[in-house]
Amino acid sequence: MVLEKISTEDNLTEDQLDEFFTRALADLPLDNKNVLVVIPDSTRTAPLDTLYRLLHEQLGQRVNTLEYLIALGTHQPMSEEAINKMLGRGQNGVPHYKVHNHRWDDPDQLVQLGTIKKSEIEEISGGLFGEDVPVEINKLIFDYDHVLMLAPTFPHEVVGFSGGNKYFFPGISGAKILNFFHWLGAVITNRNIIGTSYTPVRAVVDKAAAMIDLPRTCFSMVIKGRGIKGIFMGTPENAYKKAAELSSHEHIRYVGKPFKDVLSMAPPMYQDVWTAGKCMYKLEPVIAKGGRLIIYAPHITEVSYTHGKLIDEIGYHVRDYFMKQMDRFQHIPRGILAHSTHVKGSGTFENGVETPNVEVVLATGISKERCDQINLGYMDPDTIDIDQWKNREDEGILLVEKAGEILYRLKSDS
Repeated sequence: MVLEKISTEDNLTEDQLDEFFTRALADLPLDNKNVLVVIPDSTRTAPLDTLYRLLHEQLGQRVNTLEYLIALGTHQPMSEEAINKMLGRGQNGVPHYKVHNHRWDDPDQLVQLGTIKKSEIEEISGGLFGEDVPVEINKLIFDYDHVLMLAPTFPHEVVGFSGGNKYFFPGISGAKILNFFHWLGAVITNRNIIGTSYTPVRAVVDKAAAMIDLPRTCFSMVIKGRGIKGIFMGTPENAYKKAAELSSHEHIRYVGKPFKDVLSMAPPMYQDVWTAGKCMYKLEPVIAKGGRLIIYAPHITEVSYTHGKLIDEIGYHVRDYFMKQMDRFQHIPRGILAHSTHVKGSGTFENGVETPNVEVVLATGISKERCDQINLGYMDPDTIDIDQWKNREDEGILLVEKAGEILYRLKSDS
């Protein structure tokens, strides 16, 4: 059973959300229980300040403990200041509930739940891979009686759509399963994964989540602007399925023909190329072969705050550049290889010559020398006049002013 609320207009009001959470939480056995809420970090759009307040009002006097865990994946831990801003913590009388940062790279935080066996991986991947995959997760969750998930759902380059059990894997998982299924998604390719509700990667994620022996309730949200268009409460699998269906209507734009030039503007919530790569992922399907995509982000000065040194070492390349030379890259985590191929996009590697289908250019605070080093194009952001890019779709030129969450597709691919 999935409890749902979808706005018939723009977004749900706070009164409608309050009424929804009152109904949704009433029958959950949470009285005097220790409750953990798994939430996204600030690289995902969601009105978490409103939801944080609503949960306080609904559960603050009802449960024994109410705490939060940020599903960072491999993103940087958030500071107290950033957490307070994201959650509105300390405002309007809402208390400072404890918030934990997930640390994927701290073995002391992790516990192994089991292993997805080689035969299962072979079946899920259609024979692309055959290996045992250890399943590790943040052991903190087992200090609680019930886990709630606040999980916004958008088209996603690795798993198809975000949300649901993705907030466990990779949200609060260890690196082994994370690196495996990111590379699985990269091998299948962004073009074939993104905007598909059930993918081999989602199957891996759901199989891993089935090992979590703990009551879990997911609130899957579909965001419109900065508000909530629809919200679904149920198991992570069922709530996700309903949210992905709505997201496919709200977060996919269809165009008639591909573009030769795209200016993809990264919002401030993306602080490095690792996260701003979404400005390429969501637009690759509508860029003509031989076309150009510019990631415009003057505020970005770093490739990756977590993985920058390794990306400097390998650069950005098409999938086959790595697949045909895997012996050279055995020491590189496959999640980093996956990021590299997703940003570079599709293309070929034949007879030692790499031919990407799209030229990806950084117009950021990153120097030309470093762009050359990582095999991406460079443009001085100060030379770009945004107004000159507006309203030129008929010329094959597209401006996307808040890129990274809306997926663009060709009508012929629908």
